[in-house]
Amino acid sequence: MAQYAKGKRITGTERDKLGRSLRKQYESGASIRSLAAETGRSYGFIHRVLLDEGVTLRGRGGATRGPAKKGVKSKK
Repeated sequence: MAQYAKGKRITGTERDKLGRSLRKQYESGASIRSLAAETGRSYGFIHRVLLDEGVTLRGRGGATRGPAKKGVKSKK
């Protein structure tokens, strides 16, 4: 994927083409952060382009709070 100059506006057919490419990669498992690093654009820009493309974004990763394990008291 091409690196884009910082601050350069990406509009029209160039943005459409980038959006399709980002969508394909994101839906194949790439993260927004990795796409941002690869293109030289910000997280917010990639996020916005994906939303404009109609992508359903994945939930955040990492540990989730589940039911307490047996024998372990929860902190209150």
